[in-house]
Amino acid sequence: MKLEREMGRLIEDEEEEEEVEKKTVLEDPTREGEILFVPPLNFAMVDHGVFRSGFPDFDNFSFLQTLGLRSILYLCPEPYPEPNIEFLHSNGIHLFQFGIEGCKEPFVNIPEETIRDALKVVLDVRNHPVLIHCKRGKHRTGCVVGCLRKLQRWCLSSVFDEYQRFAAAKARVSDQRFMELFDVSSLKHLSSSFTSTKR
Repeated sequence: MKLEREMGRLIEDEEEEEEVEKKTVLEDPTREGEILFVPPLNFAMVDHGVFRSGFPDFDNFSFLQTLGLRSILYLCPEPYPEPNIEFLHSNGIHLFQFGIEGCKEPFVNIPEETIRDALKVVLDVRNHPVLIHCKRGKHRTGCVVGCLRKLQRWCLSSVFDEYQRFAAAKARVSDQRFMELFDVSSLKHLSSSFTSTKR
């Protein structure tokens, strides 16, 4: 019981810190009149034309415009919010949604076919630049990126290192097991066009 309370307090503290950081950047009085570019939570470049993040909101739209996105790959089952839909329409960005439940249970199966379909979108360079995101940019996004890394022939320890860097204390053994067992052989023919377009 004490451990659960402590974990709850840590999560609340983490969320409060993120909000304070975001407000500090947005309300910086020394930059009056300037457009501030605020990346979404857990934003990073995965590869040439491929990015990852947590859920973008209004504060992140100016930053996302600088990426020239052609597509967004959304990994949650919930409907995309109306302000985000309007942002996509006004910037000509195509939305691909693959609704994967955010499972916290250790033995819930990650839908392999859905991850495979999401990877097909990522591997199609006609969709680039593409942003892959879920709610926090940790687990569902981490699984898609981890499976992409396997296609890129990364060793498992490097795949897990990258996953853990974003998931931090919330890394899940079930996610890592999924990535380890994921069979990339049916996608190898698609990955050749993806890798040949780099640089």
